[in-house]
Amino acid sequence: MPLFPFGDKFSPKKTPPRRAQSLSNLHLDAEKSREEFGPDVGPVKLKLGGQEVAFENGMWIQESGPNAASHKEVMKLRKDNQNLTEENNLLKLKIDLLLDILAETAATSNYYEKELKQLKATGKKR
Repeated sequence: MPLFPFGDKFSPKKTPPRRAQSLSNLHLDAEKSREEFGPDVGPVKLKLGGQEVAFENGMWIQESGPNAASHKEVMKLRKDNQNLTEENNLLKLKIDLLLDILAETAATSNYYEKELKQLKATGKKR
């Protein structure tokens, strides 16, 4: 005896096979076909509400619209800011190294001056 006597009621029906879609829209010349379906798709562009954006280097960049030029300027300024910040950090590191060298030199000089004074003092006693 089956576990569920209502076997047909709960089992899903098979879906009918799909009909093949028409390929009539693919009758393009070779150049147009390569342009539409080839591997060189180009940048992905999206146009919404009068503004056009493109996906480049992992970021959406505004290409047209009221703030397109300012967006490119902002991206350039951010890159320049990052470069200047890195250069500033490098210069701070160099200053720290120079201060360490100066402190070491001053300490050594001070040590030798004291030693020289002691040697002069012992030389005068003789």
